[in-house]
Amino acid sequence: MNTFGKKLRITLSGESHSDTIGITIEGVPSGIEITEEDFFADINRRKGGTKGTTPRKESDTPIIVRGIENGVTTGTTIKIIFKNENTRGEDYTPFKNIPRPGHADMVRLQKYPQEQFTSGGGIFSGRMTLPIVAAGVIAKKIVPKLKIEAYFKSFGGIEIPEPYRTKPKEYIPFREYLESIIAEGDSIGGIVECRCDNIPAGIGEPFFESVESKISQMIFAIPGIRGIEFGDGFRAASMTGSQHNDPIISHCGKTSKNSAGGINGGITNGNPLIFRVAIKPTSSISKPQQSFNLSTGKMETFQIKGRHDACFALRVPPVIEAVCAIVLAEFLL
Repeated sequence: MNTFGKKLRITLSGESHSDTIGITIEGVPSGIEITEEDFFADINRRKGGTKGTTPRKESDTPIIVRGIENGVTTGTTIKIIFKNENTRGEDYTPFKNIPRPGHADMVRLQKYPQEQFTSGGGIFSGRMTLPIVAAGVIAKKIVPKLKIEAYFKSFGGIEIPEPYRTKPKEYIPFREYLESIIAEGDSIGGIVECRCDNIPAGIGEPFFESVESKISQMIFAIPGIRGIEFGDGFRAASMTGSQHNDPIISHCGKTSKNSAGGINGGITNGNPLIFRVAIKPTSSISKPQQSFNLSTGKMETFQIKGRHDACFALRVPPVIEAVCAIVLAEFLL
C-alpha cells in the first residue's frame, strides 16, 4: 500500500537498491511552473555524504517522465524517477539470516518470505524519502502562500540553540558529540520541529480527517519516526487548563499564545501550525550487537557493514516539510 491521498494522490515505486525509485502524483492542477532545477534545493538538503550521514553518494537527479512539459504542469499524472547509481545490495544479504535489531528486517521476512534482500533496505529504506521530497516540491508550488520550515530542536538530548537550528553541526557541543558517536560506531536520533505560517483558518475536518491525523499518518510513513506532538504536545498532560488554554484576542481567532499548535477540534485556527517529530537512532550501527541467527537457531554477536547514517535525523527536515506541504495541499485543493 504505497499510495497516500485522495485529491492529491502520491504513489511510491521502487526500492533502495533497485534500478530506480520514483513517484507518481495525481491531482496536480495544470499551469504550475516547475523545472528540474526547482527540485535541487530540497533534494540537496536531504542528501547524504556529510559527517554523520551515509557515505553513499547518488546524483539524485529527478527525471521527469510525464506530466510536466516545457516547465509547466499539464494537469495529467506526473511521474518522476531517480536512478540508483551507487547500489551495493550484497551488503544486505546477511540480514536474511541475522535480522538487525531495531530494523524492519524481521517483520520484512515474516511478511515477504520470498524476498532475497538484494534490494538493500527495500521499501523500508530511508532512501524512499527522496521521491517524497520531490512530491513536496510540487506541493509547495500548489500552496505558494504557505511558509513551511522544518528545523532541528535537539540531538541525543543536546538542545540546539535557535541560531544553529538549521545548521546544527556548527554548534560545537553537538559536533563534538556527533564525532564521538561516529568513533564508537553508534548512532543517535533527534527532534525536528516544523512550523507553517500564513495558514488560513478552517482547514481540516473533525475526527478522522483532522489536520493532526492526516499529518501524523504521513509523518509515520517516514522510516525511523517514533513520535509526533502538536503545540505543547505531551507537556499539556502536566499543565492546568488555565495554563494550556490560548486566550483569543481578535475577531479572526488570533491568540496570545499557541499551546494548541494552530489546531482546535482537528481544524486550523489561523495561528501558525507547529508540530515536533522524534526520529530514532539509526538501527544499522557498526558497534557489535547480538541477534538471533535464523539459520543456526542461536544468538550471535555480529557487526553491520555497509554505508549507514550515524544520525539520519540530520537529513529529515526537508522530508518533514514535504509531508506537511503534501497534506496541506490535499486539504486546500
